[in-house]
Amino acid sequence: MRIDILTLFPEMFQGPFNVSIFKRAVDQDLIEVTIHNIRDYANDKHHIVDDYSYGGGAGMILKPEPIFKAVESIKSDVQFEENIKLPIILLTPQGRLFSQQVALELSEYRHMVLICGRYEGVDERVRQNIANDEISIGDYVLSGGELAAMIVADAVVRLIPGVLGSETSPLDDSHVAGLLEYPQYTRPAVYNEWTVPEILLSGNHAKIAQWRREQAILRTLERRPELLNKANLTLEEKHLVDRLAKQFLSPFSDNDENE
Repeated sequence: MRIDILTLFPEMFQGPFNVSIFKRAVDQDLIEVTIHNIRDYANDKHHIVDDYSYGGGAGMILKPEPIFKAVESIKSDVQFEENIKLPIILLTPQGRLFSQQVALELSEYRHMVLICGRYEGVDERVRQNIANDEISIGDYVLSGGELAAMIVADAVVRLIPGVLGSETSPLDDSHVAGLLEYPQYTRPAVYNEWTVPEILLSGNHAKIAQWRREQAILRTLERRPELLNKANLTLEEKHLVDRLAKQFLSPFSDNDENE
């Protein structure tokens, strides 16, 4: 996969993309990452990339010309084929909410472009005429799209075959199957009198798998119950959720009745 990132601050990506899993993926030629300084595509000698907003208002707006020129340059560089969709993603609080499913969707592409907004925003013509997707990493506002781009890139890259040490590793991650991940333990089996659940020491892989599945359901019910509405549960697991929900809710129900 090739990832092109348009930003005013290329230096922000030097650390996160040069360590751990991401660096190994680059070194193994599983991904190619190119950081583009938007200023390099400005038309004037001062490399001005922003201007005041028409109609007034606080803050500066990123100009459209440098962003359009940068994307056109990228397409030219890779001999872009019109019949193959190239995700050109604007990172913005107004975009669709990023999730594991969105990361999985993007990991299927051979190439994507991430545009990092800054200041008060990006000229609307960028949204209308060159970006074909908009992504938000949460309901809050950052100083720019750089951190969001790092998060999107990291989440997508780890789903590319060969990037992780085990092909099954991403399958157990939280949110992959619509559930939070089950509890994990390692040696020692006893620490400060806290013990690892016996089932994990039994060697019975079928029962371990069942325990992990039930724990994932329980943890999701405790922490993110709304996820269970979309989770792929068996009929037996749905009954388990109903029983667990009654256990959690019964104390609150009793209090409500006494009020």
